[in-house]
Amino acid sequence: MSFDAFFSTSICYGAGAPEAGWTLAFPITLPLMAIALLYAVGATRLWRRSSRGRPERMRQALLFAAGWGVLTAALVSPIHALGERVFAAHMIEHELLMAVAAPLLVAARPGAVLIWALPASLRRGTGKLTRGKTLQSVWALATRPLNATIIHGIAIWVWHIPALFQAALQQGILHYAQHASFLGSALLFWWVLLPRPGRQQSYGSSVMHLFFTSLHTGLLGVLLLVSPKLWYPENGAGAALWGLTPIEDQQLAGLIMWVPAGLIYGGAALLLAGLWISSSATREATHALRPG
Repeated sequence: MSFDAFFSTSICYGAGAPEAGWTLAFPITLPLMAIALLYAVGATRLWRRSSRGRPERMRQALLFAAGWGVLTAALVSPIHALGERVFAAHMIEHELLMAVAAPLLVAARPGAVLIWALPASLRRGTGKLTRGKTLQSVWALATRPLNATIIHGIAIWVWHIPALFQAALQQGILHYAQHASFLGSALLFWWVLLPRPGRQQSYGSSVMHLFFTSLHTGLLGVLLLVSPKLWYPENGAGAALWGLTPIEDQQLAGLIMWVPAGLIYGGAALLLAGLWISSSATREATHALRPG
């Protein structure tokens, strides 16, 4: 079996028609299982090592479990198989990856836990690797808020170019690359913009980039909604499964990208705006209480 055949033929298994099946392809299930196992091992080691900060670690574990669960639902449940034939289901899958799973995983801050899952020698090697000048330079460049926002935006818009989107539907390896770029760029985007301890947070910058992302993704959704022409005819072949015509399927997909996904990005921006105002008020009150 060829490499591409492996990706395209080991897509789904389950009772009933293919569109109702579960996706159990190894390129999806193995990474998901490996990440869950690594997190469980690392969390157990940290839990046994120290009792300090356990409530926070429990909160992070719950966030990670929620993010991992959403990620698994998007990639393994019938949503993924339906997404091969119903564009609206495909859009739900993408938004679950980028706007739900990614921020939950970032909020869980799983880096330390995953590192502790490794043997001591690998932990030391990983530490040396991450301290390399080249890698640090690339990371510093990628994690500038503007750059992270551009990278995430490019991933979204480029993969919605009809020729590339259609190619991803036809070739398994491109489909996995599409999902990996959506999730990877979203993880980077949320990691840069969400507040976390030990970092001077520029709330104003985060609010601006989140609002901008809600605007440009909303624009793409509106274009799909109002377009009289099918962008991806192949992806709407099973629209009747949801009682829709292909053009109605595309309109529903556009609406999903415009409204629910836009509300998540916009809602996060409003939340950070509230934190920005609160932190500013706290700083002003602290400054006013200092002796002149």
